[in-house]
Amino acid sequence: MSEAIRDVVILGGGSAGWLVAGILAADHGRSLRITLVESPDVATVGVGEGTWPTMRDTLRRIGVSESAFIRECDASFKQGSKFIGWRDGGAHDHYHHPFVLPQGYLDADLVGGWLQHPGVPFGELVSFQPHLCEAGRAPKQFATPEFAAVANYAYHLDAGKLGGFLRRHCVDMLGVRHVSDHVTAIESGDNGDISGLRTRDHDIVAGDLFIDCTGMRALLLGEHYGIAHASQGHVLFTDRAIAVQVPHADPEGPLACQTLSTAQRCGWTWDIGLPSRRGLGYVYSSAHTSDDEAADVLRRHVVATGGAEPDGAAMRRIGIRPGYRERSWHRNCVAIGLSSGFVEPLEASSLVLVELAATMLSEQMPATRATMDTVASRFNDSFTYRWERVVDFLKLHYVLSAREDSDFWRDHRRPETIPDRLRAMLELWRHQPPSRYDLPRVDEIFPSASYQYVLYGMGFRPEARTGGGPSRRVDAAAKANGYFREAAELSRRMIAALPSHREMIAHATRHGMPRL
Repeated sequence: MSEAIRDVVILGGGSAGWLVAGILAADHGRSLRITLVESPDVATVGVGEGTWPTMRDTLRRIGVSESAFIRECDASFKQGSKFIGWRDGGAHDHYHHPFVLPQGYLDADLVGGWLQHPGVPFGELVSFQPHLCEAGRAPKQFATPEFAAVANYAYHLDAGKLGGFLRRHCVDMLGVRHVSDHVTAIESGDNGDISGLRTRDHDIVAGDLFIDCTGMRALLLGEHYGIAHASQGHVLFTDRAIAVQVPHADPEGPLACQTLSTAQRCGWTWDIGLPSRRGLGYVYSSAHTSDDEAADVLRRHVVATGGAEPDGAAMRRIGIRPGYRERSWHRNCVAIGLSSGFVEPLEASSLVLVELAATMLSEQMPATRATMDTVASRFNDSFTYRWERVVDFLKLHYVLSAREDSDFWRDHRRPETIPDRLRAMLELWRHQPPSRYDLPRVDEIFPSASYQYVLYGMGFRPEARTGGGPSRRVDAAAKANGYFREAAELSRRMIAALPSHREMIAHATRHGMPRL
């Protein structure tokens, strides 16, 4: 059991498989042999079009050119999300979850200051970024180097093109061995570890560590090892999605710089703007509506937002099993991506979990089989925690809604559907805003600022303390107001100085961006 880890085999391609291959090959290319086995008979899901700002660091880490990435993956910039109709469905119901921290976030009681400005949306008072998005501005200038930012950003992208782009980079530049073949059997050693993958045309692909990137099927961790799936369907009800791609009404018109998430009667729709098209979808609960009704909702939403009515044949239906594996690492097998779990696409947590898993695996790569179980235990603890926090954060969007147009929203507010930890935090947040003390880990997926954007965007108002305000700080209002003025001034200056989103994408595509 002390054998050195030399051969790592990844089963499954797509965004997850190739991101894992790229990170491992970039970090361990001289000490590990990385092989990716990808079946030509299995299609990838290919609809994860939103990312988090971590993707910039990931692409830079593996040596990718940002200009080439934007050009080849039909990518655009994402500065956050705009939620429409989530609070009560009224005519002016919207709020923003931007990627930048509120101005003065760790230095002032911004929530106490915001309460002195009734009627002003929290995100638009404390941050300049919602104003950039509403004005259609890019998060950087023509002269800003690759991966650098004026305003923090991630990407929208074509997931199918991303897989191909990463495959070419990993094979041509990082030396990853690509085996295009269908796996027919899993070979096991005497100790119960996986020893190899029997393929149709390449005999057995042997390895010391196997990474399961086979999507929701979880061929290795789920089917071979039988690691159970911990369903979260009792907390988050969306178990279906229907997606479609439509052209822009005006190919040269404004390009959205944020994901648009619009609440519907039995779920919500996403709208993502890529340079060449829009990607839209409806995420819904089959217990609250039918597939035909869902398709009709998506059609009407596309038309209402300026698109031509899509052909039903162009709509792609996707099943969702909200939940995650009880363990992501068992023996010498690690599941990353959909094989590890998926709850729903709200807030684009899927790819960032892939990045975090691949990064932790790479940085904690066991040198020998004898040390693997210790690393696996840490990995499992970390990702159980992360999955629980993703579930809490997504549930927060639903449990605060006052919508009454269907049982879907009412059911989400039932106390028995709210995780105990989230219920306790909501009680605490009645008296103090979310802070770093509520989220103790260094690499939280959603920092406390994200909880504040959603909490107060959804209309939650903390109870005032004795003395007329929510803050113990005597200078709270004055200090916060100074940062509010600073955010407003930054908004004014940046809107004047930054190019439009479409202009920046066109420049990056045609001329590239400076490389550091």
